[in-house]
Amino acid sequence: MTNTVERVEIVLPGKVEPEGLQLHRGPVPAPTAGQVVVAMEATGVSFAEQQMRRGRYYDQPPFPFVPGYDLVGTVLSVGAGVSPALLGKRVAALTKTGGWASHIALAAADVVEVPEGVSAVDAETAVVNGITAWQMLHRKARVRAGQTVLVHGANGGVGSVLVQLALAAGAHVIGTASTRHHDALRALGVTPIDYRSGNVAARVRSLAPGGVDAVFDHVGGDGIVGSWRLLAPGGALVSYGSAATRDDEGSGAWPVLRLLGRVWVWNALPNGRRAYFFNVWAGRAYAKDRFRARLRSDLSQVFSALQRGEITARVAAEIPLARAAEAMRLAESGTVAGKVVLVP
Repeated sequence: MTNTVERVEIVLPGKVEPEGLQLHRGPVPAPTAGQVVVAMEATGVSFAEQQMRRGRYYDQPPFPFVPGYDLVGTVLSVGAGVSPALLGKRVAALTKTGGWASHIALAAADVVEVPEGVSAVDAETAVVNGITAWQMLHRKARVRAGQTVLVHGANGGVGSVLVQLALAAGAHVIGTASTRHHDALRALGVTPIDYRSGNVAARVRSLAPGGVDAVFDHVGGDGIVGSWRLLAPGGALVSYGSAATRDDEGSGAWPVLRLLGRVWVWNALPNGRRAYFFNVWAGRAYAKDRFRARLRSDLSQVFSALQRGEITARVAAEIPLARAAEAMRLAESGTVAGKVVLVP
């Protein structure tokens, strides 16, 4: 393959404001054995990048690095040992870092084909958000039809997918969000609660006097105790972030360690309730093949749900990669519903 195009990437040089992101240019990578090179069509701005630029994502690489938690694109070239049938195929990948680039070399075993008829931008909204929502709902909480669940941040990136997947599973859904999102949530079939009202717990208790069967909490901090107390006997709390501590100073690991400590204590209590701290990367280090098989299976389920219309892609904005600073500002503003997507 002749490289007539160049690679564009966005580099996070250190703890900077969004305007401190740097645009670098260089040659398009060539795939080594077992790799594919993907021409990026869509990559997202997620909460992880917002934490990374503050140096507060608990296992981020040392600066400088290219952020970008996931991406969707077309396979441009394949390395030795990779089926040529992948050439020209649209694929998705969970990357943690590196996605904010026009071209990226990935292990072929880490890419998942996107079904025909699903656009790159729509698929992108469902990669990290979809896999997180699916695994929390079906692998951790194991929500069944007829159960009642509480989703904090029901209009957020993960939250909006979570409520739709929970409804598709036949659950009753209560969702916290600011009032401007309530009509949209009601239209989906969600019972909305204003998280700023100061009486979230009382409202949940009035709707589910015996407690809820699952709580999905991305806020963390001390509010996690309130989430635990809302569980019915046999219920599950799934914590998957610490948004409450995003702007704190100091170690990014400390809020996570505190959460893990609480989870450990709660799981030792003899009351039949369960608590989890969800990490989408769990198991990758020591069981890579199983991790990849699970990711492929679950992401395929998410894409099928997208095809069937059980979840709808919510795109807040499509912004060119070179304007990543603007995209990050928008994602951090708290004013948008859905995902801010970067395109080539």
